Amino acid sequence: MGHLFHLVGPPGSGKRTVSKALSALTGAALLDNHLTNDPIFLAAGVSSNGEVSAEVWELCFAVRKAIRAAILHAPPTLSHIFTNYLTAEEREWSNVERLRELVAQRGVAFVPVWLTCPLPELERRMGLPERLEREKLTDPMKVRELLANAGNLPAPPGALILDTSTLTPEQSAHRITEHAGLGG
Repeated sequence: MGHLFHLVGPPGSGKRTVSKALSALTGAALLDNHLTNDPIFLAAGVSSNGEVSAEVWELCFAVRKAIRAAILHAPPTLSHIFTNYLTAEEREWSNVERLRELVAQRGVAFVPVWLTCPLPELERRMGLPERLEREKLTDPMKVRELLANAGNLPAPPGALILDTSTLTPEQSAHRITEHAGLGG
C-alpha cells in the first residue's frame, strides 16, 4: 500500500530536508511546495522575499491541482510526499482536506506530520546557503513577522509532531516511517 506523507511547518522548519531523507528511506516521490511555486514565481518575476499577487497564487494552485490529478494515475504502491507551510487561518484546512480526498481516491494511507522549530532557530536557518538554491524565504525579520501575524495551522488529530531542532533529518524520517507503520 502506498502512503501520502504531508509535512507541514513554518519556513525554515526543515520540510524539504526531512522530506529528502524520507524519500531516500521510502522511495516516495517528493513534491514539495517549491516544486509547484518556484517556476511560477520565476516566470512572474517574484522574489522569495517579495509580495505575491492573488493572480500569481492562482497559477501556483493550478499547478498543484494538475499534480494531484497526475497522482491519480500513479501505481497504488507509489508513495508521495507533499510539503506546505499552512497559516492558522481556517481556510488553510482546505489544503489538508484536498489531500485527504486524494488519499481516499487512491486508497493509500494518509500520514500528516507537523514540524516545529523554535523561532530563534528558524531565524538562524534563514541565512543558510541552501535556502538560496530555491525561492525560499531568507529574511529572519520576515519569518518573525509571518509567524506573529499568520501563525501555524494546528496539527490535526493523529498527526505526528516533530521538533526539527532536536532531531536530524534522518532521525525525523525514521520517526515518520515508524508512525506510518513502516518500521524504522
